[in-house]
Amino acid sequence: MKRALEQRLSAVEGFRNPSAALEQYSTPADLAAHLLHLADLHGDLAGCTVADLGTGTGMLALGAATRNPERVLAVERDPDALAVARENEPRVDPAVAVDWLLGDATRPPLETVDTVVMNPPFGAQRGSEHADRAFLVATAEIAGASYSIHNAGSKSFVESFAADEGGEVTHAFAAELDVARQFEFHTSERERLDVEAFRIEWADYS
Repeated sequence: MKRALEQRLSAVEGFRNPSAALEQYSTPADLAAHLLHLADLHGDLAGCTVADLGTGTGMLALGAATRNPERVLAVERDPDALAVARENEPRVDPAVAVDWLLGDATRPPLETVDTVVMNPPFGAQRGSEHADRAFLVATAEIAGASYSIHNAGSKSFVESFAADEGGEVTHAFAAELDVARQFEFHTSERERLDVEAFRIEWADYS
């Protein structure tokens, strides 16, 4: 399943005009497939309502939509990225259509969902420190379980935040983002970013 999903997601187009301020890095197909495979194994996709907060061009939302969920909602504040995400949907051709929502993912226009999947901004840029915290705050309010990607070295922060909200990190693993040169401050044609991914069960998880 994981390899087949990775192949399907390789058709997803990334950001055409990425914003450094929004930390718009595309989620690699292999990492997305690994994260979603974990979610599938835990029963957090099939038959579930799933939200992708800060969907970008739709990688995680489209992957989730191939796993027989009840519904997938994808929230993104950048209309250009959301337009690309809509164009990516027929390329992946998931069985369940994605509901694309233009809005602030840190204040999602949602009540509750079973599962959140997300690759939020890491807060690596000056002035955006701890940007991922706002995404976790929103997730804690609406989700039963979540799968998220963060900058390397985030484990203690994520575990502490989850515990404060009555949740628990059940799985964590290290990974890499292979990023092509896309911003002026990049010093090489390709860069590898060390990241960490987490599964969290929140207080109302059942």
